[in-house]
Amino acid sequence: MTSTRERQRAAARARLEREMAERAAKARKRRQTQAIVGAAAVLVLVVAGSVWLATTLGGDDDEQGTTTTAGFSQCVYNEVPADARSKQIKDVGLPTNQQANKGTQTMTIDTNLGPITARLDRSAVPCTAGSFTHLASKGFFDNTKCHRLVTEGIKVLQCGDPSATGKGWRETDGTGGPSYNLAEENLPTDKRPAYPEGVIAMANSGQPGSTGSQFFIVYGDSQLDPNYTVVGTITGGMDLVKQVAAAGDDKAFAQQAGGGHPKKEVVITKLTMSEIQS
Repeated sequence: MTSTRERQRAAARARLEREMAERAAKARKRRQTQAIVGAAAVLVLVVAGSVWLATTLGGDDDEQGTTTTAGFSQCVYNEVPADARSKQIKDVGLPTNQQANKGTQTMTIDTNLGPITARLDRSAVPCTAGSFTHLASKGFFDNTKCHRLVTEGIKVLQCGDPSATGKGWRETDGTGGPSYNLAEENLPTDKRPAYPEGVIAMANSGQPGSTGSQFFIVYGDSQLDPNYTVVGTITGGMDLVKQVAAAGDDKAFAQQAGGGHPKKEVVITKLTMSEIQS
């Protein structure tokens, strides 16, 4: 006859077996669920990858303003934060990012001494030419003075500071520009001299991507480091620049960048850019 203790042990074994069976069933169900979730995740990745691939290879029309039309370059004009702008900064907005990279333009610099003209090749400097066109359309350069002349070592006349206006000179002359900067283009790394007589190039702070509005006209071969955008070639008015050079400078920048204010004053009454010619 089975004792009470043995019946209790048998009941306990039965409960343990039921619990183990239930745990095993739950474990199997959990593994099945995980397998289903894992398969679904793989499916999601495959679908997402297919969408990404399709977008990358054939979805250019869906890009938000980053596609570039044939015959145009995508330019970046980096806006200077408002709290970092000096009083010499003149804000006339930003040029459009897409700029034509074909054709030529004529820059006409009307001065108190007469006109100076230059030819710009859009295929070489689409972003810089676009910047000039934008600034000129806003009257950015009008009634500004060419603030720096260098006659020793290099031979350049520098202009394009919107704050260099009025009578006399200021310590801040040469520090002005637009409310944005852009990257350098068309660097003459393979030219000797890098900046021969007759080119017009962009000044910068010496740091990459610091091109603004200031430019310099080279009136004699100058072996500068090739860090400055060659924006075009002078086609008329070089005799006027040489007249200014012959009059000399006041050595105001002799201890810094070199040269000084030209003794023969040059005022840009208006700077214009022609339509693009094919």
